[in-house]
Amino acid sequence: MKVSGFTFIRNAVDYDYPIVEAIQSILPLCDEVIVAVGKSDDATLPLIQSIESDRIRIINTVWDDSQREGGRVLAMETDKALSHVADDSDWCIYIQGDEVLHEGGYEAIRTAMKAHLHRSEIDGLLLPYRHFYGSYDYVGTSSKWYRNEIRVIKPRRGIYSFRDAQGFRKLPSQKLRVARVKAFMHHYGWVKEPEAMQRKQENFHKMWHDDRWILDHVIAADAYDYGRDVSQLDRFNGSHPDVMLPRIQQQNWTFDTDITVDRRTAKDRIKSFCYEKLGIELGYKNYLAAR
Repeated sequence: MKVSGFTFIRNAVDYDYPIVEAIQSILPLCDEVIVAVGKSDDATLPLIQSIESDRIRIINTVWDDSQREGGRVLAMETDKALSHVADDSDWCIYIQGDEVLHEGGYEAIRTAMKAHLHRSEIDGLLLPYRHFYGSYDYVGTSSKWYRNEIRVIKPRRGIYSFRDAQGFRKLPSQKLRVARVKAFMHHYGWVKEPEAMQRKQENFHKMWHDDRWILDHVIAADAYDYGRDVSQLDRFNGSHPDVMLPRIQQQNWTFDTDITVDRRTAKDRIKSFCYEKLGIELGYKNYLAAR
C-alpha cells in the first residue's frame, strides 16, 4: 500500500506557519510528500529544503492572485500539489500549513486505510479537529469551528479541492463518501505570536475580500488582540503532537480568558447538545459519512 502526502505553502516565515511541523507530522505515514512552494517574499523555500528527508518532493509554483476572492487560489495550489503525487499511490494525505497531525492517530489511520482500500464506495477518511485559539492552552468549542474534515483521499477519482481548500469534492460536484477515523488534526492557525498574527490577518483576508473590505473590517495595529474575537473556549488538558513541543516551549506571549463565561448562542447550545449527547452533527457538512 503506497501513501502520498501533499500540501502547499507561501510566506511561511513571515506569517509564522508551522509548516515544518505539519510536514513532519505526516511523514511517518507517507512514502512521499509533495510540497507546492509558492513564490515567496521570505525564506520559505530554504525552510522546506532544510527538512531532512529524501521523501519530500518540492514543486515551485506561482500563485494567481487574481483568483484570491473566495479563497479560490488556495484550492488551485492544493490541486497543483495533488496532481504531482505518484501514479501508483493508493491513498493521499492532505495537510495545510497551520495543521499538525497527532501521532496518537497514526495506527488508526493505517488501519482505516487498509480496511477501506478495496471498498469502492469509500472516497476518503474523515478526521476530527481540535482548533486552538490565543495560545496552546485553549481550544474553540463553539459552532464557528468545524468539527471534522476530509484529510485522506483516494487518488484518480476525479477528486479536487473545493472552494477555499477546506475540503474536497468529486467531479462533477459530488460530496465524498468518507469513513470516520479517530485521529486528531490540530489546527494552530489562531495561535501565533501577536505581531505575526496581525500580519497574517491583514494578508489572509485578501484571499476572500477586496481592498475596500480590508480597510473597513481589518483593524490596523502592530499586534493582534486575541481578546476582541474570543468565542467559547475550553482549557486543553491533552497532549500536543511531539513535533510541536519545541515550538510550544518557545511561546513568548501570554493569553488568558475567563472560560466560565458562556458565550454560546442558543444555536450553539443546540448543536453542541445534539453532537455531544446524541451523536448528531447539525449544520453544513462537505461530506457524506459512510455507515
